[in-house]
Amino acid sequence: MNPLIQQKKATLLILVALFCFGFLPRAQAVSPPPDGAYFGANTAEGGTGTLFSLTTGNNNTALGSQALFSLTTGSQNTATGAQALRSNTAGQNTADGFQALALNTTGFGNTAAGWRALVANTTGLHNTADGFSALLRNTMGSHNTASGDDALSGNTTGSFNTVDGAHSLVVNSTGNGNTVLGFGAGNSVTTANSVICIGANVAGANVSDSCYIGSIFGQMAPSGTLVSINANGKLGTTPSARRFKEEIKPMDRASEALFALKPVTFRYKKEIDPTATSQFGLVAEDVEVVNPDLVVRDKDGKVNTVRYDAVNAMLLNEFLKEHRKVEQLTKDFESKLVEQQKQIKALTEGLQKVSAQLEASKPAPQVVNNP
Repeated sequence: MNPLIQQKKATLLILVALFCFGFLPRAQAVSPPPDGAYFGANTAEGGTGTLFSLTTGNNNTALGSQALFSLTTGSQNTATGAQALRSNTAGQNTADGFQALALNTTGFGNTAAGWRALVANTTGLHNTADGFSALLRNTMGSHNTASGDDALSGNTTGSFNTVDGAHSLVVNSTGNGNTVLGFGAGNSVTTANSVICIGANVAGANVSDSCYIGSIFGQMAPSGTLVSINANGKLGTTPSARRFKEEIKPMDRASEALFALKPVTFRYKKEIDPTATSQFGLVAEDVEVVNPDLVVRDKDGKVNTVRYDAVNAMLLNEFLKEHRKVEQLTKDFESKLVEQQKQIKALTEGLQKVSAQLEASKPAPQVVNNP
C-alpha cells in the first residue's frame, strides 16, 4: 500500500480515537520531552500531550498536560493549564485555566482566563472571557466580552455582548449587542438585542433596544435637575444660564399657540404599558400642526413626543401676561377709587359749606311782646 495512504489512514484513526475517548492522555510527541523551548520559538512544558501535534506552527507556548494538543500549523497561541486550547488549530488565542478554550478549533483572537472559560467555543473569534466558567457554552459567538464568574454562561451564538459582573446575562443564548454591568444583571434577557442593564440584580427584560438602570426609581435628588435624552441616546440636562444662550428675546405672543392645543386623556398600547394606566397629555402630531418647535423627533425624523418643558414655559408666559393685566386693572381701579374718594371728599366738604351758608342766611327769630 502507498505509504502516503497508510499515513493518512493512521491520522484518521488517531482523530477518530480522539473523538471517541475525549480528553484521555496521549503519548508524548515532541522530542525531547517538554522541557523548554523548541523550534520556531515554541515552548512546551508540563506533561503528556503538550503541543502533541505541532508541525510548523511558531511562537506558541503550552504549559500543562495536553495543552495545545491538536495544534499543527497555528501560531502565537498561549495555553496555560491542563487541556487548555486542546482542540485548537488556529492562531492568536490565549487560554489560562483548566480546559480554558478546550474545544476551540478555528476560532482566533480569543482570550480566556478562568476554569473552563470559553470551554465550548469552536469557531467564535475575538471573544474575551475572564472568570470561572465565563462564556461557558459559547460556540460560534464572536466579539463577546465577559468578566466575572459564570458571566454570559448560557451564550451560544450571540455576538458583540459586553458583560461585567458575576452571574450576569447567564441565560442569554443568541442575543447580540447587549451591555450588562453588575452582579446578576440582565438575567431576563435570552434572545433580545441591544439591551442595557446596569446595576446589581437589574434583570431587565427580553425586549430589544431597551435600557434598565437600578438605584434610580424612588431615589430623591431635591437639589438636582431633570435629565433628558436625545434621539441619539445622549443623556444630559438642559442648562438655563445666560452664558449658554444667544438671541434672547421676550416670548411675547408666541405662547398664544397654547390656545390651539387639545389636551386629551389616553392609554398606551398594551405592548408599551400592560397595566393600561390612564394618562393625561397631548398628541404630538396635533401639537406639530400648531407649532413644529414643540415636538421631538426620532432618528428618522418622525414625530415622537412633545416638549412639555417648553409648553410649561409658554404657560408661564401666558400666566405672567394675565397677571400683568390683572395688576394693571387693579392699579387702574385703585387709582379711580382714590380719585372718587377725593371727589366724594370734595363734594362732602362743599355740601358742608353750603349747609353752613344756608344756616347762616336764615333770618333771626322775631320776639313778640304780649301786653
